[in-house]
Amino acid sequence: MNSDRKMRWGILGSASIAVRSVIPGLQQSELNVVTAIASRDEEKAKQTADQLGIDQAYGSYEALLADDSIDAVYIPLPNHLHREWTIRAAEAGKHILCEKPLALNAKEAEEMVQACADAKVQLAEALMYRHHPRYDQIKEIIASGEIGTVRGIHSTFSFNNSGSAGNVRFKREWGGGALYDIGCYSISAARLILGQEPTAATVIGMFSPEHDHVDMMASGLLEFDGQVGVTFDSSMWAAFRNTLEVLGSDGRIEVPSAYISNPDAGSNFYVTSGGDRREVVVPQVNHYSLQGDDMARAVLHGEALRFAPDDAVANMKVLEACLRSAEERTRITL
Repeated sequence: MNSDRKMRWGILGSASIAVRSVIPGLQQSELNVVTAIASRDEEKAKQTADQLGIDQAYGSYEALLADDSIDAVYIPLPNHLHREWTIRAAEAGKHILCEKPLALNAKEAEEMVQACADAKVQLAEALMYRHHPRYDQIKEIIASGEIGTVRGIHSTFSFNNSGSAGNVRFKREWGGGALYDIGCYSISAARLILGQEPTAATVIGMFSPEHDHVDMMASGLLEFDGQVGVTFDSSMWAAFRNTLEVLGSDGRIEVPSAYISNPDAGSNFYVTSGGDRREVVVPQVNHYSLQGDDMARAVLHGEALRFAPDDAVANMKVLEACLRSAEERTRITL
């Protein structure tokens, strides 16, 4: 295959995450080009295409999927539409990057993975943070023994958009709520860092009648083997935080901006060990670009995805357990 070839992307929808982050990331990457965007509102598709320098605009998702020149699609649609459009894209022969969480539940996620396997197309979940090289650095520091044995992890991700009327995150039947929107980051990061799956989940949620009874805040405990506890809180109705701490027997790692990485937020993190605290300087890279290039290498060069779609199913199982725990006010064994 031509080594200069770039993967050609179509975007299903003009969601904010697509316009602000994913499309610019793909456009700045090495191996990708965005050639088309679709919206159910054709005028909106044209406006977005003009704004971002995209050649083709479609007035329906079906029309974009019928375009044989497109190799892959990015799906930033509301959560309840992920399954349908992933399967339809797979049947159209498109590789798929689907926004997190992959589905509404693990059963749906498994169906999506199977559909993509049957169609022989790649499927990846858009959890961009884990493509940033600092997470490899964090894992290397832990493996080196510098902070001793990991005793616990604490992760936070919160913001306040409670006054955003009509937000899709506030629709219960659409898979709204803080756990699915941002709790997925904390759960994924814990699984990534520890390299294992949790054995139980206990979560307390704040379900808001003003917001269709979705969990506007969720605080949880995940139990891992080795008596390691991971605590986290996720909120769409609290002050902004975005942090990760790995606590070891002999030190700790602090990541002040754990899931958002840009020149303004900063990407560096800190290691405390032996009484000294040092700053680890991290390359300023676009993790959305790295996410796109990982997919492109899999499609164009036959390399394995860094994160197989089965990982998304595993994360979905934990998310389901957390939501069930919050709703039933009980500890859920996984």
